[in-house]
Amino acid sequence: MTKTTLAACALLASALPFAGAQAQTPEEFWRGKSIDYIVPTSPGGDYDLRSRLMSRHFPRLLPGNPTIVVRNMPGGVGMAAANYIAKVAPRDGSVMHTIFQTMPTLQAIGAKEVQFDVREFGWVGNTTNTPNTINSWHTTGITKIEDVFTRELVVGAPGVATSSYVYPAAMNAVLGTKFRIVTGYPGGNDVNLAMEKGEVGGRGSNSWASWKSGHPHWLAEKKVHILVQIALERAPDLPDVPLMHELAKNDEDRAVLKFISSDMGISRAVVTTPGVPADRLNAMRRAFDTMMKDKEFLEEASKTKMDISPSTGEQAQAVAESMLNAPKAVIDRARILINGPGGK
Repeated sequence: MTKTTLAACALLASALPFAGAQAQTPEEFWRGKSIDYIVPTSPGGDYDLRSRLMSRHFPRLLPGNPTIVVRNMPGGVGMAAANYIAKVAPRDGSVMHTIFQTMPTLQAIGAKEVQFDVREFGWVGNTTNTPNTINSWHTTGITKIEDVFTRELVVGAPGVATSSYVYPAAMNAVLGTKFRIVTGYPGGNDVNLAMEKGEVGGRGSNSWASWKSGHPHWLAEKKVHILVQIALERAPDLPDVPLMHELAKNDEDRAVLKFISSDMGISRAVVTTPGVPADRLNAMRRAFDTMMKDKEFLEEASKTKMDISPSTGEQAQAVAESMLNAPKAVIDRARILINGPGGK
């Protein structure tokens, strides 16, 4: 053989394992394997609890019945995990991730830490479209959003790139509310503890579903007052609490507040890495859809009062892409609201 022929044979041989892997059916690929489930928070919060609930039920519904190993990867308020999924994790269907809902917004406004394109993720599905909320603690005496137009309310947030900072900061800039935002808490549970200690008077954001499942006694005892909802539609069980964009006084303000609110369609969405073969992504999506109607899954979710109001992977992907396609004027204004005039 010539050197050229030998080189060609070597190249073909090296390509055969890859070609074989691509030729595997989803069942053949996942059988006997494990899936790493990356959670962008520390243990204990709503993102973590939902991910662990999925890890207990998803394997029996996915072809090949792989095991799932949950791995917490907090850091950069969700950015570290999203960048890992985009740049480092294997692109074969062996990794899943419950993505922070703010990631499309941060990409749209050009956040410098973003190393991903949400349009390239494989969107598997979304477990809930529950609204986010801003709340006050009962000791503040603030019980409705109108109070925050005349009185300062100190709210806690893990960081400036989180919804806990973005929502009250946007309301201050657009509506004239008097939120004072204290950042630096490791996570939402730490903000809850700070409320109990009197360090802050509320949380800048928490999902309504999380309040109901994690602290139903606080709601029953009226220790927590829900001031405003962040979503495009009011939750059926919060009919008298206004949406953030409903407080706007003109169409321009309403448009930017709606843009900031629109990520609620992916409130707790699950993605896989870019480049996953189409048949595996489709299998993941259909297994997710089945799980959202599965009796055992729903019974366990109900026991913890976890809201399940799902949407498909295709619907979640459409929401993420729509945020990147928002009018430039709206995105530019949102960038100023989120980054501040100095762009920090």
